[in-house]
Amino acid sequence: MRVLYFGTYERDYPRNAQVISCLRRAGVEVLERHIPVWDGQRHKFSLGARGLARTVMAEARLAVGSAADADIVLVGYPGHVDMLAARRVARGRPIVFNPLVSLEDTMVGDRGLMKAGSLPARIMRFVDRTAFRSADLVVADTAAHARYFVEQYELRDERVAVCFAAAEDRLFTPGPRNGESFHALFVGKLIPLHGLETILAAAALCPDIEFRVVGSGQLDGLLSNRPTNVSWERWVEYERLPDLYRSAGCALGIFGTTEKALRVIPNKAFEAIACGAPLVTADTPAARELLTDERDSLLVPPGDPGALAKAVRRLAADPVLRSEIAARGRSTYETYATEEVLGRQWRALLERVVEDSHPRRSDRSG
Repeated sequence: MRVLYFGTYERDYPRNAQVISCLRRAGVEVLERHIPVWDGQRHKFSLGARGLARTVMAEARLAVGSAADADIVLVGYPGHVDMLAARRVARGRPIVFNPLVSLEDTMVGDRGLMKAGSLPARIMRFVDRTAFRSADLVVADTAAHARYFVEQYELRDERVAVCFAAAEDRLFTPGPRNGESFHALFVGKLIPLHGLETILAAAALCPDIEFRVVGSGQLDGLLSNRPTNVSWERWVEYERLPDLYRSAGCALGIFGTTEKALRVIPNKAFEAIACGAPLVTADTPAARELLTDERDSLLVPPGDPGALAKAVRRLAADPVLRSEIAARGRSTYETYATEEVLGRQWRALLERVVEDSHPRRSDRSG
């Protein structure tokens, strides 16, 4: 099987890098037709007039040519605006969309950067709807997200499938701790979904335990008056993340209370359990698709700093519990989320779409 990974997708974003790696591991030949727009942009979809012009030029370039000898076109994240060009280039070949998120849900419902019903929000919804309905198959990262896509964009159930986001196996592996004292580690963009307020409030309840925040974003301002036991590093190289997880006493997932927060399992959760770090994250429908409380993670109510503080204190005081949670977390990762496991799932999904498309392509050619 030959797949054309297509679009303005961010090449180094974990969802794209991991899917490409999974497919190649499963024996799929992956070609790339990539024109960079989002690469190196920390705040996507807000590039201003210059970024808009660059996007228009990129889409014009993408729309020229064909999918060559590819069996299928796979549009990467963020590829919502790439779907029209993909349809032209595919020339009857099936198109699979790897969206990760809804633009409207992200910018309006989660981050609150646009007012619901405003012109920008309606434009986002139009782009979303067009993109999702243009795909022969949409691959969501959780079943909760898949249900949302089906309901929002009136998709047939069989046109939406699920493959976890997971982590890159080449980097995120268990390893020895480096001897640092216990600390709770948060890595990620500082956006409402992640529940930074809850993390900072939990840290204030644990003044004797160090919390480390690595990342920046919309909520940077919350850290200006952070508790004294919270350190902050705005950015680290992606290749350094495994060492951060291996040195942490526990890793923190997401704790936001937005509707989107209930539907996602962030990359950081997969990265943490892949590295053998005990994970504490919110107890949500999406999290329950992968994790079991008190077995491979500690799950706490979203937006509850007291419950988060209690979980962190338990891990800090009990090295045996830390070891058990970490080992079982790694076992869960090996069962459900390695590149070998997900590669088989991705290949099976793509083969099904290609097989289903043959009668349709024959009809078109006739």
